[in-house]
Amino acid sequence: MAAVVHHGGARTTAHGLYAGVPCVICPFFADQPDWARRSVTLGVGATPVPRRSMTVERLASSIRQAVTDEALARNAKQLAKSLAVEDGVGNAIAIIKARLNGT
Repeated sequence: MAAVVHHGGARTTAHGLYAGVPCVICPFFADQPDWARRSVTLGVGATPVPRRSMTVERLASSIRQAVTDEALARNAKQLAKSLAVEDGVGNAIAIIKARLNGT
């Protein structure tokens, strides 16, 4: 697949990042706009298309950006590689233990 288009929920966003392809996030509510902004900041997300301002033209433009922007593709692949070797649970446990031990 060349890109993923989704609503920007935390789990969906994570799966998209692990896929290693650019994303187009169409946020509806809650934390979804934050994930949309974060994807752009990380250099893996095309211009978000919020539900309230969605048009065929805006969505098509963002999808076009996601599938043609070589930097987005390169960044998405690199982020997926980084995520694949990250031990998130182990890191979380270490942080919690350190806080509990007062360090």
